[in-house]
Amino acid sequence: MAHVRKTTHSRKASAGKAGARKTAHRKTSTRRSTSARKSTKRATPKRWSQRVTKESDALDLKQGVFKLTSPKKIAVSLKRSAEHSSRRKTNAYRSALSMLTFYINRAGKTLPKTQRTRLEQAKVELKRAFGRE
Repeated sequence: MAHVRKTTHSRKASAGKAGARKTAHRKTSTRRSTSARKSTKRATPKRWSQRVTKESDALDLKQGVFKLTSPKKIAVSLKRSAEHSSRRKTNAYRSALSMLTFYINRAGKTLPKTQRTRLEQAKVELKRAFGRE
């Protein structure tokens, strides 16, 4: 009987140790992942597109112009910004269209389908606004 007790006892002990190992492992991995996420602040912009938007000779756009719900409003706002900008290097139509295209390309696959459709329609409205239809 002593042999049976020893076997039962050793099974419980080994199951307890395995459970303890798993728990300890979970705690350790959690600590590692939180410390790995810590980042330092950078002086320069993280993405090249952000730097281009801020520093290049691009248009001075109205805040949230690409978030507007009407393609016509987007086109009118871009036209106004392009015509009043002193930073542009080419004609107003070309500058406005390039900013719109730049925004669409920068967003890439993360841009929702409805927003992409709205912005593509804004290209057509921009053409119409500049009389290039």
